[in-house]
Amino acid sequence: MIIVMGLPGAGKSTVLGKLSGSGYKLLNWGDLMFGIAKKKYGLAHRDDIRKLQTPQQLIVQKEVAALLAKETGKIILDTHCSINTPNGYLPGLPFALLGKLKVERLVLITAPIEEIMARRKKDMAGAAGRARELDEFGTREHDSQNRAYLAAYSAFTGAPATIIYNRDNKLDEAAAKLKSLLE
Repeated sequence: MIIVMGLPGAGKSTVLGKLSGSGYKLLNWGDLMFGIAKKKYGLAHRDDIRKLQTPQQLIVQKEVAALLAKETGKIILDTHCSINTPNGYLPGLPFALLGKLKVERLVLITAPIEEIMARRKKDMAGAAGRARELDEFGTREHDSQNRAYLAAYSAFTGAPATIIYNRDNKLDEAAAKLKSLLE
């Protein structure tokens, strides 16, 4: 399994969208979590997952990890390195859950904070109306937290970690770098 992570607005799902024909099955941790959280806790919007109480989030994460542990073949998991909750940062992949997965590589997709902020503003104004954090200082802090979590995940799993920059107007370059890691 290749795990691809990034801040909301870094463009990880957009970069992953360029991988058609790679032979990998793409799974989105957030979609899996929302499906479970919607049934268990009546959530109406995916962005509300991070507002759940920590014990509820951990229950949902555990159920998703159990589903993922059953997956076989070439898998790319689209997820978040850490989740900024009202109670602080939660690991997107707690070690108890990460240890159940067969991780081959960890990838963090990021971008300059100014570009992430501009993308978030577009996301909020767009048809999907995503709930995005618009605090630049907090976003810088979150990006820093993600780098620390990436290093910890790599040390825990023994899988190599790579950081890919998805700069504005350089999507094809970011996608090419990710594709090169799959070969």
